[in-house]
Amino acid sequence: MKNSLDLGLIGNCHIGALIDRQGEIVWACLPRFDGDPAFCSLLKEHPDGEGTGYCVIELLEMASTEQFYLPNTAVLVTRLTDRHGACIEITDFAPRFHQFGRMFMPMMLIRRIRHVSGSPRIRVRVRPVSEYGSQSCAITYGSHHIRYIAPTWTMRVTTDISVTAVVEELPFFLETQATLVLGPDETISDAVGELSRRFLHETISSWRYWVRDLSIPFEWQDEVIRAAITLKLNTFQDTGAIIAAMTTSIPEAPDSGRNWDYRYCWLRDSYFVVNALNRLSTTNTMERYLNYLINVAAGTPDGRIQPVYGINGRAKLDECEITSLPGYRAMGPVRVGNQACEQIQHDVYGSAILAVAHVFFDRRLEHRGGKALFSRLEPLGEIAFGVYDQPDSGPWETRKTTRVHTFSSVMCWAACDRLARIADHLGLGERALHWRARADEIHQTICRRAWNEKKQAFAASFEGDSLDASLLLVHDLGFVGAADPRFAQTVSAIERELKHGNYIYRYVETDDFGVPENAFVVCTFWYIYALAALNRTQEARVLFTNLLARRNHHGLLAEHIDPQSGEPWGNFVQTYSMVGLINAAIRLSRRWDTAF
Repeated sequence: MKNSLDLGLIGNCHIGALIDRQGEIVWACLPRFDGDPAFCSLLKEHPDGEGTGYCVIELLEMASTEQFYLPNTAVLVTRLTDRHGACIEITDFAPRFHQFGRMFMPMMLIRRIRHVSGSPRIRVRVRPVSEYGSQSCAITYGSHHIRYIAPTWTMRVTTDISVTAVVEELPFFLETQATLVLGPDETISDAVGELSRRFLHETISSWRYWVRDLSIPFEWQDEVIRAAITLKLNTFQDTGAIIAAMTTSIPEAPDSGRNWDYRYCWLRDSYFVVNALNRLSTTNTMERYLNYLINVAAGTPDGRIQPVYGINGRAKLDECEITSLPGYRAMGPVRVGNQACEQIQHDVYGSAILAVAHVFFDRRLEHRGGKALFSRLEPLGEIAFGVYDQPDSGPWETRKTTRVHTFSSVMCWAACDRLARIADHLGLGERALHWRARADEIHQTICRRAWNEKKQAFAASFEGDSLDASLLLVHDLGFVGAADPRFAQTVSAIERELKHGNYIYRYVETDDFGVPENAFVVCTFWYIYALAALNRTQEARVLFTNLLARRNHHGLLAEHIDPQSGEPWGNFVQTYSMVGLINAAIRLSRRWDTAF
């Protein structure tokens, strides 16, 4: 079996799982997104029926498979058919619905198996592992459950299937239906089939109720709804954090060594994530995420914030390599933790302030920003002003080189610019003047030192001559207007040097790992934003349609794309990519009032 990213994602904003087209759970961490992967065959490829780190409902003599989501839900259905025409249907979901006045979202995955036709013969293999694949779980069992015991979690599988058949992996004929509840080590008092039926009904209703409140564009509605659900699934509801992706160490390109752990929350992404949530009108999710950002920013020593934090707000994310897992298609290393938490990235101050600025202006929010919050943001602005012309690792997190990155400087400008606007909104005239002066000084310096006359573009760094796709955002951030010739010239220069076919590369110069081989998905979305701003709408729509065609069969995107084959690479499902899709669709769609 060759691993791929043609996977479906299920979850409930507490845990998540990736499932392949054969119905195998290939990735699921416990007890939450950043925990120990109980199922990790995505990074531990196995021959059929061998190895560990997965949960599969195996149809003997399987001939074909079909997989799809129930509309407007995170409920995944897999239909397996054998060579005799016998068919079963597996419905996978993580319970999520309101109960007793609060959201019920246990550490639980439910697998309902239904007989569809013929005489299907199945085998259930539940083979969790612990300590990142290095240890098997201890097993105990009773009359209707099996306990898999790891150092940091215990998973109880409650079932109406013969426990002997599950433990010994014996084949049996499926007569009607069967259920597996993979959950915490707690007794289930109800009949497991009835409980799973009720939980499924409530979960479907909950997701569809949530979708009904979304603001979506007239065009590409299904695509945006799926992206919105996926963005929600990458949210850790307990703290409001939104992870960059569900996985760790899916390489950006084959054997590139660019393998990172993305199960954390990047402040760099925050502005774009909040924009997408705001456009979708997912106000509650946006408010919880903003509260997470505010708490992180308020808790940093000396007002200095780092690029990435744990989903609990933890600052220290020690990075190490795991030798017990060979990696995606055996392309290691597998890394846990992320050293980016120690890097100096000056753009984070602008990212944080741009995102948090919403709480001062959005009247839908329950907790509005005032002078007290503004005073807590001002130290971030002062640091931004102090470092805007100093070297950093930049938005792409180079590990061995630093320089004065233009994008970081633009984000420092954005920090001061938004503080000026907030101060003016709050009636703080003196502070508004202070921050406007700071912003103007940074703006003048960037225009003087980052503009490259030869390239006729804003360069990637001060006094530099290379280009960077992040500078496609200078209009989006408000640094220059769409009518400013420097914006169109920068876009043209990036087209000449960074555009390969239908994709934009983040840069093409050599970095710590050589020259990037694949295209970073969100960069092409940024290019689409720029084309839309320049009224090159038809070009933008063509590129957007191409990107939509590069999603997997569930409509999900990874971090990178191979421009030649269209194959996805990098961690999955990538929040940045799904946010790019949402924002691009909303910009390009015909308006509802002119669409008919």
